[in-house]
Amino acid sequence: MRYWLMKSEPDDVSIDDLAARHTVGWYGVRNYQARNFMRDTQQIGDGVLFYHSSCAEPGIAGFARVCSAPYPDPTQFDPQSKYYDPKSTPAQPRWQQVYVAFVRKTRLLPLSEMRQHPPLAEMVVLQKGSRLSITPVTAAEWAYLQELLA
Repeated sequence: MRYWLMKSEPDDVSIDDLAARHTVGWYGVRNYQARNFMRDTQQIGDGVLFYHSSCAEPGIAGFARVCSAPYPDPTQFDPQSKYYDPKSTPAQPRWQQVYVAFVRKTRLLPLSEMRQHPPLAEMVVLQKGSRLSITPVTAAEWAYLQELLA
């Protein structure tokens, strides 16, 4: 099993939205490295830190799990979508998505508080210049966060 931090803007899909829907497609990933994590490395059952980004107080808002294999993100084919990619075709899609399932909501763990915990110091999301929407999380970081957010 692997672990991931996956960022979502809460105005688009929040942890509460995921809780209400039980599963959501993780659409709109338009960075090749994040896409490659999703396409090539994520597996059904992997743990997910659901992270609220681009908001007043970004941070971890809950836990989820990957619950589907990657498949073409349909928003890339929709000219009405802000995620439309005219260079992508159904025969040769550029962008993938997976479904994630709700596990549990936690208190919000903001970046400022994450930085105060030495066991989290090496987390990718805490590194200067880190902006990827999907990043790996170590087993030790995952275990620490499970306990911290119990």
